[in-house]
Amino acid sequence: MKSYTKTLPSEWLDVSLMFVALGDEQRQRILLTFEPGERLNVTQIASVSKLSRTAVSHHLKLLKQAEVLQSEKIGKEVYFWINKQNIKDILQRVIDYVNQNT
Repeated sequence: MKSYTKTLPSEWLDVSLMFVALGDEQRQRILLTFEPGERLNVTQIASVSKLSRTAVSHHLKLLKQAEVLQSEKIGKEVYFWINKQNIKDILQRVIDYVNQNT
C-alpha cells in the first residue's frame, strides 16, 4: 500500500486541479453554458448567469488555471472555449487507473 497523505504524485496534480475546479456548482453551470464548438466572452456568460461579471471572471480564471477552458484575447475581449482534449486526457487517466485496480 502506498501512502499519499503528504503529497500527490506529480502526474496527478492536473487531475486534482480539474476536479477541484469542476467541484463547484457555479463553475459546472458555466461549463454547461457552452454549446459544442462555441467561444464565449465574460459578458455573454454573465448575461445568462445569476452571477455578476466579476464573479464570472473569477470562475473563468479558475477553470482556465485548471485547463478546463482555453482562451484567446481578440481586441479588448477574451473568448473562452472548452478544452475538450485536456478534459478527455485527464478523465482517461482516471479511467485507466480504475481499470488497473479492479
